[in-house]
Parts: sequence; C-alpha cells; structure tokens
Amino acid sequence: MSEKSRRTPPLVADKRYGATRSVQPAAASKSKAPPKPGTAKPAKSKTSTSRRAKPRKRSSGGGIGGFFRRVFGWILGLIWRITWRIGFVCLLILGLAVSYFYTTLPEASALLDGRARGSVTLQDYEGNTFAWRGDQFGGVVTVDSVSPHLKHAVIATEDKRFYYHIGISPRGIASAVRINLSEGRGPLSGHGGSTITQQTAKLLCLGVEYVPSEWKSQAEYEADCRRGSLLRKAKEAVFALAMEVKYTKDEILGIYLNRAYMGGGAYGAEAAAKRFFDKSAADLTPAESAMIAGLLTAPTSLSPTNNLEKSQNRAAVVIGLMRDQGYLTEAEARDALTHPARLSEAAEARAGGYFADWVMSDGPEYFTRNTTEDVIIRTTLDPRLQRAAEDAMRYIFTEKVKEGSKAQAAIVVMSADGAVRAMVGGRDTRVTGAFNRAIQAKRQTGSSFKPFVYATALDLGRSPLDTVMDEPFCMNIPGSGQWCPDNYTRQHYGRITLAQALRDSLNVPAVKVSESVGRENVRKVAEGFGIKSDLALGPALALGASESTLLEMTGAYAGILNGGSAVTPYGLTELRLLGENEPLIGAAGGIGERVIRTEAAQELIWMMEKVVSEGTGRRAAIPGWQVAGKTGTTQAARDAWFIGFTADYVTGVWMGYDDNTPLSGVTGAGLPAEIFRETMVRVHEGLTPKPLPMLAPAGASEALDPSANRDPVGSGVERFLQNLLGGGGEGSQNIVRNPER
Repeated sequence: MSEKSRRTPPLVADKRYGATRSVQPAAASKSKAPPKPGTAKPAKSKTSTSRRAKPRKRSSGGGIGGFFRRVFGWILGLIWRITWRIGFVCLLILGLAVSYFYTTLPEASALLDGRARGSVTLQDYEGNTFAWRGDQFGGVVTVDSVSPHLKHAVIATEDKRFYYHIGISPRGIASAVRINLSEGRGPLSGHGGSTITQQTAKLLCLGVEYVPSEWKSQAEYEADCRRGSLLRKAKEAVFALAMEVKYTKDEILGIYLNRAYMGGGAYGAEAAAKRFFDKSAADLTPAESAMIAGLLTAPTSLSPTNNLEKSQNRAAVVIGLMRDQGYLTEAEARDALTHPARLSEAAEARAGGYFADWVMSDGPEYFTRNTTEDVIIRTTLDPRLQRAAEDAMRYIFTEKVKEGSKAQAAIVVMSADGAVRAMVGGRDTRVTGAFNRAIQAKRQTGSSFKPFVYATALDLGRSPLDTVMDEPFCMNIPGSGQWCPDNYTRQHYGRITLAQALRDSLNVPAVKVSESVGRENVRKVAEGFGIKSDLALGPALALGASESTLLEMTGAYAGILNGGSAVTPYGLTELRLLGENEPLIGAAGGIGERVIRTEAAQELIWMMEKVVSEGTGRRAAIPGWQVAGKTGTTQAARDAWFIGFTADYVTGVWMGYDDNTPLSGVTGAGLPAEIFRETMVRVHEGLTPKPLPMLAPAGASEALDPSANRDPVGSGVERFLQNLLGGGGEGSQNIVRNPER
C-alpha cells in the first residue's frame, strides 16, 4: 500500500475537541479560509456545524428538568382543557337559570306592594292622619317621585356602586366575609355584602309568592324568605342577575323603596314618610331622608317611635356618608346635623292612644281588628281638644296629686250630638293597647246619677221650684229591713226646692223624689239617655248605686244638653277602602229618640248651672262661660266624678283607684272638678262664650233663697211618700250613711 493511501485524516481530532483548535491557531485559520474557486467546500465544515447544533437540542429537552417541565406543561394543558369546558357548562347553566327567572318576573309595576293587606289608617275630623293599625303601605312611589335626598341616602347607605354593578358585587361580598370572620362570626353571618338588587330579590322572596294555605302565618313566610344558607345566597345572586336583565336600575330601586320594611309598621318610603313625619316621601328633607334610610339596617330597633335618639344618631352616620359621596355639600350636611329630623305629632302620640284603641274596638270587626283590606277611617277626633285633655291631666297630677300616688283618672270630651272629640283613659296619656278607664271601667256613679232623677220629675210636670222636705228618713225594703239614707253633711235643711236639693247634692230629697215619680220611670229615663249598664233595683238607684262607664255617663249628659234626646257616643264618621272614594259605612252614632220634653231638659240645665255657680261644683266654673254639671262621690270615696258642659262641649271626668282603694281627701267637688275646669279652659281657648240653652222658672231667684219656704206641690209629694213608705223619723234604726256630695 502506498504511503499516500495510508495517511490518516489530520483534522479528525480537531472536529471533536475544541481545545486542539485553540492550541493550533494557524490550522484553525486555514480551516476558516474561503475555498478556492472551483473547489468543493470541505466536508469537515458541515460535520462540525451539525454536530455542534445537536448537543443544544439535547440539553434543552433532555434530563430531569426537561422531564418535569414536559409533565407540568401537560398537566396545565389538561386543566385548561377541563376548566374551559366546565366554565362553559357553568356559564350555560347560569344563562339558563337567569333566563328561567327572567321569564317568571312580571312587570315592575306588579311588584310594588307585596305586603299582606290588612291595615287601618285613622284620620281626625278634618281628614288628617293621626294613627295607624296593622302593617301600613302608604302608596306607590317611583325613583322620580320621591325626594332626591331619599334616593341618595339609600344608595349611599346600602349600595354606593348600585348604578355600576351587574346585580352582585364580588368585592362587597368578600369585604363582608372578611368583616364577619374578623368579628368572630361565620362568613355568612352578620354583614351580607348584598347589593340593593340582591336585597330586592330577597324582598320578593326569590319569586315565591305568599299563599295563606301553604304557610302558618305571614311571619313564617317572611322568616323563610330571610334564610341565609349558601344555596339560597347562590339562588339570590342568580335572581338578582335576572332582575338586572329584566328591569332598569331605577325600576329595581323603585321596587325596593316600595317594599322595604322601615319600622313602625310602615312598608315603603311613602308609608314611612307619613307615619314618622306626616308628609309625602316627595317632600322629605335631607335629615328626614337620612333617618328613613338609616332604618333599613334595623327597622325595629332603630324606629324613631321606639327610640328617637338612637334613630337620630344613625341618621347622622348616613348624613356623613351622603356628604363623603358627594350627595350633600358641607353646608347641607352641617345643617342636617344641626337640625335632626323630628317626629310628627301623630308619631309622638304613639299611634293615637286611647281614642284610636276605642275606635278600633267599637268599629265593625271585619274592617278593624280582623280586616283583610286596607281601610281608611275618618273619626270625630279633634287633635286640639285631645291635647287639651292630656295637658289638663298632666297638670293636675303634677301639681295637685301627691307624688307616688297610684290614683287614676279618665276624661271624655264630646259634642252635644255624641261625637267624641277627645279621650284619655288613664294618667299615661300616650299609650297603645292599655286599659282604657273611659270605656272599660264600670264604676258606681254616685250623685252624678241624680240629674236623671230630677229629669224624670221635670218631664212628669214637676217644677224646679217644687219643694221636698229634707229630714231624717227611713223606709222598709222587703227582705232587707229598714234603710235610712243620710246626707253627706249628716245635716238636714228642712223644706227646700228641687233646685236646691240638686245644687247641694242632698241624698234624702233625691231618694224621696225618685220614689215619688217611680223608680221604674227613673230607670227608663236613664236607659233612654244611654246608660245601658244594669241599674240598681232598690231605692239606692237614686244615689248612684248602679255602675256605668265614663263614656256612657258623658253621653247621657250630652242628651240633656241637646234638649232631651238620646245620643249614642261615636267616634267613626266614615269608613272606606284604600283607593276608593265611596264610603262603605257612615257615622256609627249621633242623636236618637227624644227621652224627655225640651222644656224639662232646659229646666234641668238651669238647675245644673246652679250646681256650678252656687253649689258643690264651684271649682268647675270657667270665667266668662256658663257651665252646668254635677259632682259625684261614691261609698267610702272609691270613685269621684264630675260631668258637665257648656253650650259647645260636654266633658266627663272620673277619678279613683283601679283596685277600688278609697281616695284620700278627694270628692267629685275636688280634683275631678279641677280636671274638668283645666280641660274646658283649654278646650274653649279662643272661642266666643255662648249662653247655655236653659230655662229658668218664674221667681227662681227668690225661690233659691234658703230662707224661702214655698211648697207648690211639695206637700203632695210628702203625703204620697208618707202613704207609700210608712213614714220614718228620728228614731229610725240601722242608719246606712252614704257619704255623698
């Protein structure tokens, strides 16, 4: 073999080892020299380039790191492929759920009042609302019809991003969960992070309507709507999204403003505005708007009728939010904080008190206590007179009654036709649902019953100037023995006129007159004037041994004032359904049949005027006015009465203890007469005095002189009693004293 053919290629080592190239720079330079024209490129250059590229590919994908990167990439790809498919399915399901709820949602106008009907609104004689019963819905409002301050206050308090979210607020929910956990509660307990749309969805009970046959009560239905489970929250969010698709933002806010419970039995902004401030929701000031918006978080505990100060403090927080969010200027916010919202008189009176309770109890049950409709009742109440009676009650018990006394009192003011203008059923004047002593307490009437004895005599032809002998007197009562009434003073005054006997409230003459005209006739007259309670059967009837209520007695005196016709005390003048113009029921009382002759009634008024101007009722006198009335005190002073009237109004007053404990130092001529005077002075403030419709008999001034001894028919009365009762004299035994005046 030739030497040339056996030569080993000199550059093999250079191809494999770069170090050789580095130590032989001349050879490397030669290898990089461009090939001569016409010659092929050396194969060693291709081999060197390809072999340097291959190791780079192996180093990027090979080894342990490359393996894990490929596994991790495959897992991420798998997750992505699964996630987008699941996400697509979830979005599809969500879309279908939203579409379903969308199809079930009615027009927004149909969702403005979801409250179970059954409220009663009470108006005074001029048509102004003074009380409510049941859950109240004041009427439909829209975002445009309410005060802009109320709209801004609600948004600032409940959902400041309301106009920018899609119905749910992930940021709000996350914030609420964080706050709940930081305060040691469960993630869904406490702060809800709900948007106004979600709250509206809850108010709509997620589309589940109230069906009475499926629920034990409205309260149970509402409690179920307020459940806060995770599943229900999810459903609430879906329902909220559907609402956002179905309704505009203003329609959603309008539904919320109409359906939200705002305390005090008020559902919706209009009801709350009327109940708390006696105005329309369109006229609310920033301070009033802030107070209503502040109630939304806790409508019962924050209700201004429960705690005005607490409600005002919450309103101050809302005003700060409105200022911070640009709804109020600094000056407007300062003014609202300086002049916080105040309740209307009706709200301060806590829903009408005793008068409202009476109207509700006296009206037809199916339109009052158990109504299933929204009812409007116009009444006879005069707020000015109601305040007069309440102020008089407070004044007497503050200034004249010993501190710590448990004594009670009641007042009724009415017109001559029986229209009740004011009613106070106890010392606590502003209460609801309390024991009403004006209509519920049946008490012995004492001498306040005596006018009906004399009314009977006058109607039968007697004169106020007829005389009767006031002397020790006894009579035999079958089965009971001898009964001997006595005067309050335990003195006797001889022959006196009927007018004097009534003026000085003498017992013996009253019994004698009653027996002379016939007890049954007296009973008939008393019942005719409206005293329906069981009347005593014995001769003590004349002294007020029977029980009656203050309302009955005051109504009976109104019959005397109007000329002798019976009256039925009433407080309801008109009843209609909300939204209707025609009344379903008219006045429930008024003047009825004649009981005694007009002349007899006028003569009796003259006699009763002498009680106030000259007799036992002098403390009831009103400067510048003619007043007629009668005192009354029962056995052991357990009850004290004064009932009287001017030409315009009749007022009755009762005083006593609920447990029949005797009054200490009190008679009808004392504190009851003073309560009467304080009430009537306030009632007649600003009125022009009018004369009483009374008729004085001829020679009246001379006859009332105690020294006079005229007896036109007295001897006949005495002879009748002598024959009927068998006399009686100073030696009579078993005297029963009735300390009556």
